[in-house]
Amino acid sequence: MTEQILPLGTIVYLQEGTAKLMIVGRGAVFNDDEGQKISDYVGVVYPNGIDPNDALFFNHDDIDEVVFKGYSDDEEIRYLKVYEDWKQSLENDKSPLEENQTFGF
Repeated sequence: MTEQILPLGTIVYLQEGTAKLMIVGRGAVFNDDEGQKISDYVGVVYPNGIDPNDALFFNHDDIDEVVFKGYSDDEEIRYLKVYEDWKQSLENDKSPLEENQTFGF
């Protein structure tokens, strides 16, 4: 299992970042200049909140500091298991992902 994915609502600084980001999504699939990508997180500037033009896609390795860890309960533990299985299936399958797909229920 890779590093544990942080819960929604977690506030972080990215490496060399100057603004706090709040995690509002996980397991996003998106297209960029290099093709399809998967990011661990989707974040928005804290405390501004959601602005689709300012949403940032980033991975666990990009985080420099966790300022506040979001809420976690039994559902979060179940989510982590399902999320890890999903990521493993992508690595094993190598099939194309749908554009702008996100992991979820």
